[in-house]
Parts: sequence; C-alpha cells; structure tokens
Amino acid sequence: MKYDIYYIDAFTDKLFSGNPAAVIFSDISDSSLMQNIAAENNLSETAFIDINSNEIRFFTPEIEVDLCGHATLASAFIYFNFINTEKNEVTFRSKRGSLVALKAATGIQISLPRDIYRK
Repeated sequence: MKYDIYYIDAFTDKLFSGNPAAVIFSDISDSSLMQNIAAENNLSETAFIDINSNEIRFFTPEIEVDLCGHATLASAFIYFNFINTEKNEVTFRSKRGSLVALKAATGIQISLPRDIYRK
C-alpha cells in the first residue's frame, strides 16, 4: 500500500510553527489502519479524506475525534493546492456535519459547527 501523506503547519506561513497536521486523501476505509497511521505520524491530528465522497475523519495518535479545526484547514489547503486546483470551495462531510472551506484572496476560510455546552 502506498499513500501520499502531507504534513501541514496550519495558521502560519513559517516552517516549523503553527499547528501541525497530517492530511491523507485516499480510499482507506479501515479504521484500525487509520489509527495505526495516525499513531505513526504522532501529531495531534491526522485527517483522512475519502477521495470519492469527501468524508473527513480525524485521528489523534490514541483515538478518533469528531472534529479538528486546524486539520480541516490543512485538508482544505491540500485540496486547493494539490487535489483540485480548479476549485474555490470544498465541503467535507464529518461526524459533526458539513465543513465548508472557501479559497479567498487572503487565505482559506472555513466554517465549523457551533459547540453546544452540556453539563
């Protein structure tokens, strides 16, 4: 098996700063494989995006999480610059709903769902 893994520093334009995330666009559907890859990457999050459906999943080295802002931003950056350079908008389908990213003149804008505080 061979997959391209992109390492992105989100929220910065300086190397080795910001929030690092790994991004993988692929057809991987095996959760245990995703978890093992995320553990090997050893970053706060690794985002896996299904190349066919744009479903996005986030894994820490230990567990899967429902949402990660900086990994969503990193995924949009890879999408716009390497996967589909013709597009200015992408919608990722997450466990928390649709995550929309727009390519803007000043960078990338993302919309994330609002958290609801629960006691």
